[in-house]
Amino acid sequence: MELVELKIQGISYSDNTSGAFALILQETNGSRKLPIVIGGFEAQAIAIGLEKKIKTSRPLTHELFKSFAEKFGIKFNHVIISNLKDGVFFSNIVCENNDDVIKIDSRTSDAIALSIRFNAPIFVKKDILDEAGFDDDKKYSEEINFTDNNFFKDENSNKSYMKSKDIKKISTNNIKKMLENSLQNEDYEMAAKLRDELNSRKSIK
Repeated sequence: MELVELKIQGISYSDNTSGAFALILQETNGSRKLPIVIGGFEAQAIAIGLEKKIKTSRPLTHELFKSFAEKFGIKFNHVIISNLKDGVFFSNIVCENNDDVIKIDSRTSDAIALSIRFNAPIFVKKDILDEAGFDDDKKYSEEINFTDNNFFKDENSNKSYMKSKDIKKISTNNIKKMLENSLQNEDYEMAAKLRDELNSRKSIK
């Protein structure tokens, strides 16, 4: 299993995506970036971890986990983004206790929020980065970017996020497939956008 180390580049927000954020990771020894859609609470937890000067009056969940692990001698080794299924990233936290190495299934946002607090490295399987990563010299800070074969879901729901201008780049056949998938997932907001685009194309003919 070939792994690529990542670093956190930043968190992007768009008013067009119903409160979704994109956590942008970049390979440590390269320029490819990996966008992961997360919710507002998860973005806040990561941002607080990155901003060392912010101190909360009481321990938040990730600080509590860190204290718990330290009290019981659990070593937080690293994070592995191990799978990408139906637009959702899956991760493992790799810990060590009494020379036993243990992998714990985790939401990617939680795993990364904890890695910040433990100063632990983040890795991704190379095939996932090859599939979902992008190489762009422009700063990725305005909106979440999606392409024909590469759109991601919030890890907390079945909702997919896409800018309306990006929908216009997608072939009609793929829009029909995405519309069917959105209806099956009860993502009616996305389904409405896709249906409107299909209708606008029919009116042009």
